[in-house]
Amino acid sequence: MTTAPIMIEPMQAKYNLQVGRLLVHGFRGKIQHLTNMKDDDLALFFEQLFDHFPTEAGNQRMVALQEGKVIGTLSIKWNVKSNMKREKQNLPPWKWKSFSSFGKWNFLKLLIGLSFLDHKPQAGECYIADAVVHPDHRSKGVGKLLFEWAQQFVQAEPSLNILSLHVSGKNRRAKHLYEKLSFHTYSKKNSIIRHFLFNELNWYFMVQRIN
Repeated sequence: MTTAPIMIEPMQAKYNLQVGRLLVHGFRGKIQHLTNMKDDDLALFFEQLFDHFPTEAGNQRMVALQEGKVIGTLSIKWNVKSNMKREKQNLPPWKWKSFSSFGKWNFLKLLIGLSFLDHKPQAGECYIADAVVHPDHRSKGVGKLLFEWAQQFVQAEPSLNILSLHVSGKNRRAKHLYEKLSFHTYSKKNSIIRHFLFNELNWYFMVQRIN
């Protein structure tokens, strides 16, 4: 039996819910310290975020597809020029009613938690904000394909020369995988706030020089 090929493509609105479910798979261990929402509700929350927050300049999400199904996703962000940043002023106004079903407290905790996972890339840096592969498709090269796409993206951009990411000190398996992909630990820090929010104190900042 021939295995269907895996395609790496830009994110589209039709994949919002599938990617939302993937993010729940990947980050349930962290999110559970913020809220007791069910997985289906969390997936819907992420879907609503994708629906109501357009992709900004300096951000790109890719999906890994097999037979039309999303089996992996990777999101990157990089520093953009100030004149591009001003485009954010034209974003549509906030629509609280779209999120009211989750409850204000759940909603605020999730937004605060996500904000403390955010990272502002420096000049020349392309940051991997998240990378998730569906549990049924791990150890099959999906993650490697997504990271290869990110490496090729940096290679094609003259202004970029570093690929970076954060990984929890508890996630030894992921850290080992990133090391196999030529990332090395640039720094390690203890984050009291992240420990309070996600029960994870130690974090590694890992980088790979591309150009």
